[in-house]
Amino acid sequence: MVTGKIKLRGTIHMIRTRNILTTLLFAFFVIAEASFAAGSIVTQTVAYTIPAVYEISVTGAPSLTIVPPAAGDQLAEVTDSTAKYAITTNGSGMKITGKLAAAMPTGITLKINLTAPSVGASVGDVTFTAATAVDLVTGITQIAESNLGITYKMSATLDAVAVSSNMVVTLTITDTANTVFP
Repeated sequence: MVTGKIKLRGTIHMIRTRNILTTLLFAFFVIAEASFAAGSIVTQTVAYTIPAVYEISVTGAPSLTIVPPAAGDQLAEVTDSTAKYAITTNGSGMKITGKLAAAMPTGITLKINLTAPSVGASVGDVTFTAATAVDLVTGITQIAESNLGITYKMSATLDAVAVSSNMVVTLTITDTANTVFP
């Protein structure tokens, strides 16, 4: 009988040892999992900047030549629609203005008409009267479009002096307060 008691005591000791080892292993895995989880999730702050975008470009080389009329007729208006423009802006309530570098000579009138992008409205034919900015397209909001038409029209009265010259036309994107952006 003594043998059975020792065996029972050894079995109880083995069970207690196994329970202690199981508890230690469980604790180890819980601690290990927590430390692995803590190391597998990190955060980082990312700085970003979205610049204000106000871009316009033109293509083409418009040329306007008044054709001499037949005797007794007035000079006829001429048109050139070969110029195009492109616009990209992330602004709201923008407009395109146009301005001549100098006033047109006496007896010569220059008009311009810009086709509006899909978000905006063309003012239509606008006559340049002096070197003052005039609205050409209004209501432009967050748009990127190209190949938009520019039509120039020139007329002259018989008061116009014969001349062959150039005129610089400046197109500018501004807001409703006429702020010019770099």
